[in-house]
Parts: sequence; structure tokens; C-alpha cells
Amino acid sequence: MSDFQERLQAAHEKGEYSSLLQLIPYAGLIGVECSRVGDDLLFRLPANKDNIGNPLLPAIHGGVIAGFMELSAALHLLIATGSPGVPKIIDFSLDYLRAGQFRDTWARCQVCRQGRRVANVAITAWQTTEGEPIATARAHFKLEEPLKS
Repeated sequence: MSDFQERLQAAHEKGEYSSLLQLIPYAGLIGVECSRVGDDLLFRLPANKDNIGNPLLPAIHGGVIAGFMELSAALHLLIATGSPGVPKIIDFSLDYLRAGQFRDTWARCQVCRQGRRVANVAITAWQTTEGEPIATARAHFKLEEPLKS
């Protein structure tokens, strides 16, 4: 069993995913966190002055929001499928709905369709309430082939 698979299994058992996030440098750079709430995974991007794109508002940089949402979808898919590696992004489409203010941002993902090689994930990001999203996105991923024994 690879180090990656061992970390994934340990994360599932503990319901604590920081060890997986440590494998992705960008997750550490922007500060992504992941927690299990019931059967759902909830992703958090803590307020961080280094993530500000417009200091006059101040507002989170749109690229940071996009990166947070894409990373959340990939991690959600990884955790949900138990893939032997992080899924590869094929396509990502994002709709910005409101400015991301300088405060914590949350994201929830839903696997809309999953085949043997490709999966489609919907992502919603919000700050105040989930009913008032700041952005929504759709992502398509190429899934890793299972390791042959």
C-alpha cells in the first residue's frame, strides 16, 4: 500500500483530512481546510490577507476562489471514490455571483455523475449563508485507474 493510500485510509478512519491537504502545496498556500459534517464534507478557506485581490473592498482574489473551489472538488472526489491519486482536472466552469469579502469562505461539493474514467462535480461556495453563494462551479475530472495487484 502506498503512502498516499495509507494517508487516505487513516483520514477516513479519523474523519480528519489535514494529512491529505499536506500533499497539495497550493492547499497549504491558501489555507484550505476540510472537515466531515455528518455524511458531507465541508471545505473552508479561512480569511487570510494574502488571499486579497482587491484591497479597497477588501475582496478575495477571484483566482483564489476558483483555486479553492477546484481543489475542494478534487479532494471531495478523491475522498468519495478512494482513488489511488488526486483526480486530474479536465474542465472547470465557474460563475462568480458576488464579491468574496474578507471573511471565511465555505464550499460544498456534489458528485453529479461518475463513470469509470470521468466524474462531474458541482461546487457551491458561500460566506454568510449557503443560500447566498458567492460562486458556483462545475468540474469534470479524469479518475485515476485503480492500482493493479
